[in-house]
Amino acid sequence: MDEEVQIILDSTKESMDASISHLEKELVKIRAGKASPMMLSTVMVEYYGSQTPLSQVSNINTPDARTISVQPWEKNLLSEIESAIMNANLGFNPMNNGDMVIINVPPLTEERRIQLVKQAKTEAEDAKVGVRSARQDANKELKALDISEDLLSNAEVDVQELTDKYIKKIDSILTVKEAEIMKV
Repeated sequence: MDEEVQIILDSTKESMDASISHLEKELVKIRAGKASPMMLSTVMVEYYGSQTPLSQVSNINTPDARTISVQPWEKNLLSEIESAIMNANLGFNPMNNGDMVIINVPPLTEERRIQLVKQAKTEAEDAKVGVRSARQDANKELKALDISEDLLSNAEVDVQELTDKYIKKIDSILTVKEAEIMKV
């Protein structure tokens, strides 16, 4: 196969991989019933004048399935961490016991589970759009090349096979996440 065609296929695969990894990062943020330190991954704390991820100024643990504990490395950060968690709009009500911030993760209602599944489906659809966009870009680049009709049609078939493979991967990731969210 032509070297230029292979380069286009490789860059398309990289774009599609990026869509998958973005989807996985977004799905981690959607909580599925049990407490996880990743639920606080978006929380930023004011630390010596700069916004710093919560995980870089404290230890975040889950002592049980319904509790997250945040142990700051410096005691004076307790109120800062507490307000940062509240301001992050995660739906948590943190409590400060003087040593650490404790967050009780409420169980999900059926209605909330359905909302989270819809959110997960939206993220999956966004990932599919990214994959299809990569396919479209690849096909444009292939048509711009000075290659034979046979080579062009074979390359377009390869791009479509890649697209189908990644769409299936997205669907399977979504199915796993849906089951995780709906499990009581």
